Amino acid sequence: MSPQTARYAARFACALALSLLPLSAFADAPALSALAKMPVKELTIFKDGHAFVLHRGVMPTDSAGNVQMDYLPTPIVGTFWPFSGNKNVKLSAVTASPRRVRVERTALNVPELIEANPGAEVSITEVGGKTYRAHIVNAPQRSGEELDKTDPPNSGEKLPVKGAVFMVKTATGTAAIPRERIQDITFTEGYKRTLSVEEFRNLLTLKLEWANNKPSKTADVGMMYLQKGIRWIPSYKVSLDGKGSAKVTLQATLINEMTDLQDVTANLVIGVPSFAFQDTLDPIGLQQTLAQLSPYFQNNSQMSNSFSNGMMSQVGGQSGGFGGARGAMSAPVADGGGNLGPEVAGAGKNEDLFVFTVKHLTLKKGQRMVVPIVESSLKYRDLYTVDIGYTPPREMRQNMNFNEQQLEIMRLQNAPKASHKIRLTNSSSYPLTTAPALILNGDKVLAQGTMTYTSVGGEADITVTTAVDIKVKKQDKETNKTANAENWNLEWYGRIDLAGTLSLTNYRSQDVEVEVTRSVLGAVTQADHDGAISSVNAFESDDYTARSEYPSWWGWYSWPYWWNHFNGVGRVVWKVKVESGKSVDLNYNWRYFWR
Repeated sequence: MSPQTARYAARFACALALSLLPLSAFADAPALSALAKMPVKELTIFKDGHAFVLHRGVMPTDSAGNVQMDYLPTPIVGTFWPFSGNKNVKLSAVTASPRRVRVERTALNVPELIEANPGAEVSITEVGGKTYRAHIVNAPQRSGEELDKTDPPNSGEKLPVKGAVFMVKTATGTAAIPRERIQDITFTEGYKRTLSVEEFRNLLTLKLEWANNKPSKTADVGMMYLQKGIRWIPSYKVSLDGKGSAKVTLQATLINEMTDLQDVTANLVIGVPSFAFQDTLDPIGLQQTLAQLSPYFQNNSQMSNSFSNGMMSQVGGQSGGFGGARGAMSAPVADGGGNLGPEVAGAGKNEDLFVFTVKHLTLKKGQRMVVPIVESSLKYRDLYTVDIGYTPPREMRQNMNFNEQQLEIMRLQNAPKASHKIRLTNSSSYPLTTAPALILNGDKVLAQGTMTYTSVGGEADITVTTAVDIKVKKQDKETNKTANAENWNLEWYGRIDLAGTLSLTNYRSQDVEVEVTRSVLGAVTQADHDGAISSVNAFESDDYTARSEYPSWWGWYSWPYWWNHFNGVGRVVWKVKVESGKSVDLNYNWRYFWR
């Protein structure tokens, strides 16, 4: 460098130091890289898409001894609980607010390259072809700090306002060049490729009180909350050996639409959670509405409720089951070594919920993962079922239109069909959860059915296919009518008596065990072949149907007030053995009242 050039550079450096004063506004905006990234250590995942998340780590502090981060959860109200992991450091408050932060971004155009390189020597070409050498001084702007001081009170923080010119130093003096006049620039030496800009981020600040008012450079802090955005969907593979033993394998499909997970412990819950305020977001999240999630998380989605264990009809072969979710997250599990993928550590009962633990889970936001959970050997047996629902009384059918409703009734009266099922006995140490079940015999796929929630010691039925080799024929007839059979509230009611026969014929080459369920409107009075008779109140209980819902025609009719007094839903259950090539007739009688 020549002496003249050196003197020029020294004068320019002095001028540059004065001209860059507006850039000091960045001092009020923390750098994005300085914000804490609090990792997820453990989370409990429910099948309905909620997750109880635990963040914890040793985080850097700012000059005031507080921890700042730009990750804000969107928790359910009342479930956000931050904490200090050091008993000598008190967490005094947590604030959430939009704040200015500095972000380093790559300069992508000429104006951004000029802003990123104050002091650089360049050759500038203006629109029209004029070219000259200059040093970049700065890009004038009104800083956010200046705007805070000059704008009216309570007008909120603002981002810097950029000027319409660039300041450059030429041989004749310092010039203000309009941005739009600069066509291109040539850097004579090296240049900076990134630009420090300010933008708004929602920051979460954990305010800490330090002993003796001497903050450390780091602090052990954490937070836990309940939020929708991570879900697990179970599925089973049931491999039959044809001799009464089944290998039942459970796997989990994990859907993450909340936050990145790196080497965390995940607890997968079987059970029905109860979150009283799940539709109300905590204000700490600064979110007016929850982020849009995929259909797997929508409350009105069929997929979101398909495997929730929420309906009693999903309980297979036993009474009762797990109740509301009173369980909390289990104690954190220490991190293990090595990155060998997720590892299922075991399973355990946590109050009313049953938990499978998966260690070393890594799953970024937006990713899906399939994880094998557990495998058990269970006993099973083949059985065949016939489930015949009831149809409306003849007197009610007069109020139905022929085009749709009568056709629906005719469909219900068609010949019923037998179903081939397998009945699993849950002798494992954990319950079976509601999930799709792929059924195989050796390497051959038989069907896909639905595993129903089954507690330990219970039995679960999975439908395999329609049993075409077992024919079912139903015949009902009216046997008697008695006018003025009963008087209630000074009104007379007639009684209709009916008889029915179900004929089962076995065309298979071996004997079969068949369970037959027949439901009727009214009361069953007699059934042969040791049929078990029961009666329920259709207006107060839905136990009369295996589908836990009223039939499609139920709402077509305005049921009279007296129906519940005289009638109900009667049911007969037979368990019969039908020998190969033979038939069995099941006879029953029932009655109902009408006026």
